[in-house]
Amino acid sequence: MKVLLVITSLGVGGAERLVTSLADRYAAIGHEVMLVRFHGEAELCPGDPRVRLENLDMRRSPMGVLVATLRFRRLVLEFRPDVVNSHLVHANILTRLLRLVTPITRLVSSAHNNNEGSQLRMAAYRLTDSLADVSTNVSESAVEVFRRARAVRPGQMVAIHNGIDARAFAYDADERCRVRQEFGIDNNTPLLLAVGRLWEAKDYPNLLQAFSLLEVAGSSPMLVIAGEGPLHQELFDLAVALGVSDRVTFLGVRQDVPALMSACDVFVLSSAWEGFGLVVAEAMSCQRLVVATDCGGVSEVLGNAGILVPARDSLALSSGLSRALDLSDAERTRIGTLARARVLSHFSFESTAEGYLSLYERM
Repeated sequence: MKVLLVITSLGVGGAERLVTSLADRYAAIGHEVMLVRFHGEAELCPGDPRVRLENLDMRRSPMGVLVATLRFRRLVLEFRPDVVNSHLVHANILTRLLRLVTPITRLVSSAHNNNEGSQLRMAAYRLTDSLADVSTNVSESAVEVFRRARAVRPGQMVAIHNGIDARAFAYDADERCRVRQEFGIDNNTPLLLAVGRLWEAKDYPNLLQAFSLLEVAGSSPMLVIAGEGPLHQELFDLAVALGVSDRVTFLGVRQDVPALMSACDVFVLSSAWEGFGLVVAEAMSCQRLVVATDCGGVSEVLGNAGILVPARDSLALSSGLSRALDLSDAERTRIGTLARARVLSHFSFESTAEGYLSLYERM
């Protein structure tokens, strides 16, 4: 089977990690794969050299969009895929519109969130829905949001949970020591970790406010945030204003996220909205105690293997973090073991890849 995967960009994010992993998986089992991104440097890339990687280098201007769309059309005509699977809103909408002028045998549109950012985007989904053969989203709650907004026809969107490579995301005691030495902290210093793009959805102001309220007897917790984005300076200034800048480190983009997860004592997700919360499953796979906000499909991921608090509530988030840090090491280990078992049972990457391939074949 020839599979064309399309995504807006290849920055460091949950959808991007999933798509590059899918490309590798498809190539490994004998499919011919092309991965097209609209713009930007590839911070994440497939590891399999058989995956053909293309950049449309789209510019933010009418002429730039037109030129990139024409190149996209040529790639589709040349590759002649059996199925095209687009991911994320811009790729989904433009690939649907391309179908008006380009033969595409089967088209799957994959959303990765329950909040696409604006009513205009949801309207774009609604107006172009008939151009996709089927749509997917990453949780049942996210599918329900699209249904209620009438952004998809009844029965035309299905949930395929994101999956992770549990072999890559596994606790490593040696990496824990290495990373904590890098940060200049001993094993007794409580370390909180957040991972994700510095933008509105992740609600890092909520996290910084909660962290500033956190009091732990006998210790001063540290917080590290891995990721880059448009709110970097604003968040740094907020940490200074809250008086916690000496205990908060913005790491930027990191390629050793599993090691960071091994190093932390508590993983925290402060998001205002999520489709699935892939990073939560990754932390759970690393046997970390997770404190997460109840947004999108996160509750489906976490189950009873972590602490769930209301979204956009700094007091509740601070209380959840305090509860997590007050637990004994033995109790955190017990919950971490339970968390990894839940990931292995419900959110393996193999089951996710098989879910997409089965969908392609059913079409």
